[in-house]
Amino acid sequence: MPRHIRLNAFDMSCIGHQSPGLWTHPNDHADSYNTLEYWTGLARILERGKFDALFLADVLGIYDVYKDSPRTALENAVQVPVNDPLMPISAMALVTEHLGFGVTCALSYELPYPFARRMSTLDHLTKGRIGWNIVTGYLDSAARGMGMPRQVAHDDRYDVAEDYMQATYKLWEASWEDGAVLRDRAGRRFADPDKIHRIVHEGPHFSFDAIHLCEPSPQRTPVLFQAGASTRGRDFAARHAECVFINGPSKKVIANIVTDLRRRATAAGRDPRDLVIFTMMTVITDTTAERARDKYNDYRNHVSEEGALALMSGWTGLDFGAMDPDEIVHFDKRANAQTSALEAFTTADPDRAWTVREIARHAAIGGRGPVVIGSAEQVAAELHQWVEETDVDGFNLAYALAPGTFADMADLVVPILQERGLFKREYAPGTLREKLFGAGHARLPASHPAARVRHSA
Repeated sequence: MPRHIRLNAFDMSCIGHQSPGLWTHPNDHADSYNTLEYWTGLARILERGKFDALFLADVLGIYDVYKDSPRTALENAVQVPVNDPLMPISAMALVTEHLGFGVTCALSYELPYPFARRMSTLDHLTKGRIGWNIVTGYLDSAARGMGMPRQVAHDDRYDVAEDYMQATYKLWEASWEDGAVLRDRAGRRFADPDKIHRIVHEGPHFSFDAIHLCEPSPQRTPVLFQAGASTRGRDFAARHAECVFINGPSKKVIANIVTDLRRRATAAGRDPRDLVIFTMMTVITDTTAERARDKYNDYRNHVSEEGALALMSGWTGLDFGAMDPDEIVHFDKRANAQTSALEAFTTADPDRAWTVREIARHAAIGGRGPVVIGSAEQVAAELHQWVEETDVDGFNLAYALAPGTFADMADLVVPILQERGLFKREYAPGTLREKLFGAGHARLPASHPAARVRHSA
């Protein structure tokens, strides 16, 4: 029996996320990103389509690597302006019952103590449907905004991340014991102080002496997503992540990353199937293949390839504006941004060379991921083929038009996947972690590093 495909919607609290320029299309509504109606409407669409989660990207800083200026990003709304992704989650949780929410928060710029409270609060308010996408940041403009001259070196950021994880695990898992909360009205005791512990953390990067401010939430630790596919990022994912978001332009690139991630998980003492791996993809579909192709051609009239290069320059750390459009792009180890973004178009597939012009055209719709165009039946078959050939578990689906791309997926493709036994017909009960990993798995398993913190406490 084939395994069910997982689906997340990939969005960001901004106007232009992965397809620069398409906000100008008359059927796109991403420019209403700053209203609750946009987010509650999107959440209802996704729950109608039985999506596992809404995966919210975020970035601190401006894309100013391209031509050494923020001008192109600002003119084309390339992930700027961008609002805080945490704010609309409570409203979306109120209008849905099952949809999960994976939110990106960069650990490089926020102390563990207040961040742990923020995640616990959302886990309470969503009734256990929150996930955290762990990132370390990749823009020097973000570091400058936080009062630093530049961001920490790539590999050093993961050293910081290791300490951060231990700090937050202690707050979520070890500060309040099970049974600490009494809610005893007659006895006038809300909690048992003997079961609540002060956490003293003395790490190489973070230290504190504190009691976690929140009572235990349904999941305690949020579902842990991780989106770094560099060598250090994969090692980090193998130890900590439950869900991994990867990215690449072809099946060959993605299959190699998936194989390596599962191998590293095994080496870390975990079941390789403990990792639920999503790859990014953009789907353009309609009732027929011809209508889908017409949509794509229409969308191409609205893209900004210069905006795409501003996006790619920020991701890779290379200024594509300083290069000839027909120049072959090569890996540069001096780049201090997303190593995996640069690898995807250089070393990941030695049989494929990319020029600047080709990268601009590719990234103009769907960013770094592939674009699948076809009828609902064709798209369903292609998604199944990707799962079979790459061993991914599912897809983070970016949009061309918001929310139309997601509505097309929910109303046209999901029913086909369900008919073929490739997609769930109903949500499983429980928390986001239980929906992903099964009943009784509301908390992290004993094999996870957080369990060691819990047990030692």
